[in-house]
Amino acid sequence: MAEDNAADRGPGEGLAEVRLFLPEDLYRAFHRCVWILVNETGRDRLDIMRELIHDFLVKHGC
Repeated sequence: MAEDNAADRGPGEGLAEVRLFLPEDLYRAFHRCVWILVNETGRDRLDIMRELIHDFLVKHGC
């Protein structure tokens, strides 16, 4: 049986959606932060979003 390798999947495959409800200013700040990181690092949006969520979960011991 072949191993499941995330690098072999297309963008967005194997991902689930998370819905957050927050004030508009935080919504804009989140998207601005993602946009800045994408443009400064050249990484893609999904990679940045994964990292932000991972960091949040680690910070809170989840």
